[in-house]
Amino acid sequence: VITTFRPDNVVDMEFDGWRANVDRLGEIAGEDTGTYAGYLAALRARRAAFIAAGATSSDHGHPTARTLALDPAQAAALYDRGLRGEADAADAEAFRAHMLVEFARMSLDDGLVLQLHPGAARNHNRWLHATHGRDVGGDVPQATEYVHALAPLLDAYGNDPRLRLVVYTLDEYTFSRELAPLAGGYAALYLGAPWWFLDSPEVLRRFREAVTESAGFYNTAGFVDDTRAFCSIPVRHDVARRIDAGFLARLVAEHRLTEDEAAETIVDLAYRLPKKVFRFGEFS
Repeated sequence: VITTFRPDNVVDMEFDGWRANVDRLGEIAGEDTGTYAGYLAALRARRAAFIAAGATSSDHGHPTARTLALDPAQAAALYDRGLRGEADAADAEAFRAHMLVEFARMSLDDGLVLQLHPGAARNHNRWLHATHGRDVGGDVPQATEYVHALAPLLDAYGNDPRLRLVVYTLDEYTFSRELAPLAGGYAALYLGAPWWFLDSPEVLRRFREAVTESAGFYNTAGFVDDTRAFCSIPVRHDVARRIDAGFLARLVAEHRLTEDEAAETIVDLAYRLPKKVFRFGEFS
């Protein structure tokens, strides 16, 4: 189990207690988060602390995949509105979008892999949320757009070999239409494995069928797991390996891969590729 830097509660202005979280961030980092410059410095300091604790990636669970490249003055003005409690929903979305580009820029400096987990409609079950609080299982997938949403980030850094951007989706229909072509077209972009509602045998199989012709095997990040249900992790990985093995076996049976090629590929998908993409040790 490897720790990961997850800054959503200090990036999302719509997160309950965002201002208090930002103040606490400043206290922990020893920076003045009353200014946008101090806020960025605090985030860099916490990233460094997580790297020292073994992290190789950051993770961002935004409602959408939107990215936005603002100049520092525009970003500071948005941030100041948030601190004053004057930011509306459009401001919050713009700030989240800008910060994804900012985090990509930070990744160029410190090497953290940038993971994006968008598209969950959080706390959709209002009774569950009101009774038991946020993030207790009342979330549902929603349609998510990537081609235009990711364009500002990819324009800036999509071909920079220093960046590794791993994108996940809860919208299965985007695998072949958007994500696979994007991963095939940008050196920095990798496809994350199907997650959450999609990590079932049938969808894992459809994922390989949908993305392999456009993205290949080596623009995918292999199977990694961020579940809080630790006891499920071995089973989830076993299912993913079996599905990948079955897909490769079919390619061998159809004479599209040799048996030796398939045997090498399954080791890459299950072991070497995740370690390479996420910069573990000698595979980094």
